[in-house]
Amino acid sequence: MLKTIAIGNHLSIQGILVEMLTDGLCRVRVGDQTFKGRLIGT
Repeated sequence: MLKTIAIGNHLSIQGILVEMLTDGLCRVRVGDQTFKGRLIGT
């Protein structure tokens, strides 16, 4: 499932959802890299 996350105030990344973290953040994968950030939208 594709999700969009925000990293900081100016960068957003769309990738495949890997996991929801306990601190309210989520992790997405883009290619072979993973990124952690705030979920945008629902």
